[in-house]
Amino acid sequence: MPGVRSAAFGVWVGVGSRDESGLEHGASHFLEHLLFKGTRKRDALEIAAVMDAVGGELNAFTAKEYTCYYARVLDSDLPLAVDVVSDLVTDALVTPDDVESERGVILEEISMHDDDPGDVVHDAFAEALYGPHPLGRPVIGTVESIESLSAEAIAGYYRGRYRAPEMVVSVAGNVDHDHVVRLVQEAFGALGDREPAPLRPWAPPPALCGAVVEDRPTEQAHLVLGMHGLARGDSRRYALSVLNNALGGGMSSRLFQEVREKRGLAYSVYSYASHHHDTGMFGVYAGCSPSRVDEVLELCLDELAAVAEKGLSDEEIRRAQGQMRGSLVLDLEDTGSQMSRIGKAELVQGKVLPIDEILSSIAAVTPDEVRAVADDVLRRPLSLGIIGPFPDRDFAEVLAR
Repeated sequence: MPGVRSAAFGVWVGVGSRDESGLEHGASHFLEHLLFKGTRKRDALEIAAVMDAVGGELNAFTAKEYTCYYARVLDSDLPLAVDVVSDLVTDALVTPDDVESERGVILEEISMHDDDPGDVVHDAFAEALYGPHPLGRPVIGTVESIESLSAEAIAGYYRGRYRAPEMVVSVAGNVDHDHVVRLVQEAFGALGDREPAPLRPWAPPPALCGAVVEDRPTEQAHLVLGMHGLARGDSRRYALSVLNNALGGGMSSRLFQEVREKRGLAYSVYSYASHHHDTGMFGVYAGCSPSRVDEVLELCLDELAAVAEKGLSDEEIRRAQGQMRGSLVLDLEDTGSQMSRIGKAELVQGKVLPIDEILSSIAAVTPDEVRAVADDVLRRPLSLGIIGPFPDRDFAEVLAR
């Protein structure tokens, strides 16, 4: 991206919460924190100070199937970013003292997360879909699992899982490819000497459906209604994305118009599709007054049934395709977004599709393809995650519809 003066550098590790056994629940996210606590070259303060001194951004995140460590800096400071991020990933100390101090930080993060029912309801929906399977557990862990993780277990998880074949390096910005390759070769040279642990094969998730209801004295009820979706490699994923955008992806979408604009039942209402290696989910979120939850659920159910039976109009589909194409291109004008796109694609799909090919695939989706995927996915058994003041309801009647 020669027209910018920044560079984004990311290391994508193919290890996430799905790789954890029950006794390791939360280890991937715990480890993400610990890698910033110090290496043989730098302590935690030096890691923060060296990036602050150049105005850089340094951060990380953990997902179900991968973890990413990244930095965004001025293009002239790329060698520093490569050095710092690779140092974290390849040479972290993971000491018992650091584990104990960071344990408290993560417990506070869990408390902060639990205080936001708009976040927690998505965990409830995942639990309804996948049950005790790792995909059904929160990435961050639980109070019980974090309190029980030992420093030895986390250090072993790091040494065994963070190995070269499980990593992708992605870079975007005003950079020279050959220069980046030389920097990465130097920074990651010793990683190949690490003895890998045998990778645990991913068990397929069960085809569950149900309701997870959490009774809380909240002023607003939060719900996610949905079903199992499509796996990441499913050829119908573009059609499902168009369906998602038309149903609940923007201000002109069906759900936004019916639930918010026409009836004023919710401030936030949207749909979303998530994809994993061998499964996926499709959900509708809404936040509303507890007294209106039945009305909102009824409207959502009606729209899902109507689209499954009759599909979407050609105009809705064209508008959704235009929204997808425009937002994709606009998002990728940022170096961090470009780095994320190519890194994640290479890690989880093994290839990076050119933007023009993706845009062409979106444009090539036909109304019949959207209607066909709606007829399949939206007729699947329903699951529900809901949080609010509902001490005496299991919402079984919603799933029985």
